[in-house]
Amino acid sequence: MAAAQSAVSISGPGVTKVAQRFKGEFVQKMDGKGRVSIPAAFRRVLEDCDPEHNPDREPQLVLVYGDHRREFIEGFTISAMEEVDDKIAQLPRGSKPRRALERTFSGQAVQLQVNETGQIVLSPKLREKLGLSNQVFFIASGDTFQIWHPDTYEAQASAMDDYLDEFEDGFDVLTLLDATPGV
Repeated sequence: MAAAQSAVSISGPGVTKVAQRFKGEFVQKMDGKGRVSIPAAFRRVLEDCDPEHNPDREPQLVLVYGDHRREFIEGFTISAMEEVDDKIAQLPRGSKPRRALERTFSGQAVQLQVNETGQIVLSPKLREKLGLSNQVFFIASGDTFQIWHPDTYEAQASAMDDYLDEFEDGFDVLTLLDATPGV
């Protein structure tokens, strides 16, 4: 299970920057204190997308664990979380959508710093939520990554395989890029 980061150039009026994307999937060991190594390729993306990262300071990230319906924890770079926060701030104060988004992305989240050995510590609350004990499954999801219990992810992946099996033989998943939204 190898991975590499990829870069996508973003251009706009007077702006050209490189947005890093997570790639790959990894199974990592977790110790009894909840320490788990962030995959090295993921750490490079976290570094590149943390405006305050420098050689004297390890990168930060935000883990969103959400409510009981969420079966995974989502890892956001600092830059990606700033984009989410900016969109939430555009909603009317006190509105139900804003309150729901604030609850999930501010209240049911934790900001962490990667330590000097490339690890983070998953709190007992986060480990209990996912039923984690000694292994953690990381999978890239564009500008975020997800942390799953390996067995839960396998069940979810099987459901996605069932969805793809609904298409005819020879179906190319790339055709979904041009599909109508909601398909």
